Amino acid sequence: MKLKKNLALYIGVGIVAILLFLMIISLFYTPYDANKMVIAERFQAPSIKHWLGTDNFGRDILSRIMEGSQTAFYVGTVSVLIALIGGIIIGALAGYMGGWVDEVVMRIIDALMAFPSILLALVFIAVFGVSTQNTMLAIGIRSIPTFARIARSGFIQYKEFEFVKAAKAIGAGPFRIMFIHILPNVMSSLIIAASMGFATAVLAEAGLSYLGLGVQPPHPSWGRMLNEAQGYLMKAPWYTFAPGTVITMSVLGFNLLGDGIRDMCDTRK
Repeated sequence: MKLKKNLALYIGVGIVAILLFLMIISLFYTPYDANKMVIAERFQAPSIKHWLGTDNFGRDILSRIMEGSQTAFYVGTVSVLIALIGGIIIGALAGYMGGWVDEVVMRIIDALMAFPSILLALVFIAVFGVSTQNTMLAIGIRSIPTFARIARSGFIQYKEFEFVKAAKAIGAGPFRIMFIHILPNVMSSLIIAASMGFATAVLAEAGLSYLGLGVQPPHPSWGRMLNEAQGYLMKAPWYTFAPGTVITMSVLGFNLLGDGIRDMCDTRK
């Protein structure tokens, strides 16, 4: 009954499925070479030949959107994995160990969360250089505090449960208790956070690429496409519309997916 009423989940799954399908197709096929410049076809409006039109270099926008989806999913997936793994380790140690360990770790986490995410990412990239790998690291490291706080609260809650005390009684070590007995019970909250974190990562990558600090040419990026299109807003509005729409739909889809999973896991409903 709960699943039937979960409209957010259905819409989120639908949007994410479409984007994922677009990304998979782009691995094998795009209507045109995404980086091929045809100056004679600059600023062509959407048509049967070019469904989303062409850009200021005559490149097919649909092909670039499709290849840009690879960048978005690649950066988003790796960034979320970095944040998830780092957050679980830090949150587990802080929540389970408690005491001074918890106090020191959480003060560091609070300090990191006090800085705007884009500022930390900019500092990281300024120090280590502009590259796709550094973009993923910057976004992932900035997201670790979010996952760490969720993991910590779960470990604090479950470490007092009877099954944990039973595991201690039979001689299970702290790492076994943390990652075999407690972690599976915390994963539902972390999965919800990961879905929403993916949306944040896609938006962050687009923002950094818009500033010229994300994925570099010749690889297409939705954010850099927006940057290139802003100077031609009146002349070729379709150039801005396409990447802007797909970024919006990506963020909306993953946020709705996270909301839907949360509602599905909520036992109070």
